[in-house]
Amino acid sequence: MNVDTLRKTIWLLVLVLVQVLILNHVHLFGVATPLLYIYFIMLFQRNYPRWAIMLWGFAMGLLIDIFANTPGVTCGTMTLMALIQPYLLRPFIPRDSAEDLQPGIRTLGTASFSYYALLMVLIFCIVFFTLEMFSFFNILFWLECVGGSTILTYLLILAIENVRR
Repeated sequence: MNVDTLRKTIWLLVLVLVQVLILNHVHLFGVATPLLYIYFIMLFQRNYPRWAIMLWGFAMGLLIDIFANTPGVTCGTMTLMALIQPYLLRPFIPRDSAEDLQPGIRTLGTASFSYYALLMVLIFCIVFFTLEMFSFFNILFWLECVGGSTILTYLLILAIENVRR
């Protein structure tokens, strides 16, 4: 097992434990829940194999689904986000960057990383809450969940990224 795989495994386990033990019990105003585990998919390098990103996303989604009792919702959403991550990252990468660039404030710059993080979190929350509710009967509640969770997750990711920097 190489160092990169070990580091990603530890990072996956830490994020799963934080999400399951702490963040799943935070519900601001009854609608906003921080979904920090999307940060794991956001940090994959530029030319990381797509099949490997999807496998990591599926594994993390499966672990979250097992412990959070959301059958298939997180697994499907994380696999989708792993599929589109390279395409969402491409517009924010500088032209003269390295082939193995890892997204972050330090490498992309504050503005580019902020837009990239917001786009990833917004798409994730839209898909996640659409699959979770599986109905647009109560569209206002869906919008509150998507909006609140997007803002809360986005702020948490920016705070962690600033600490990591």
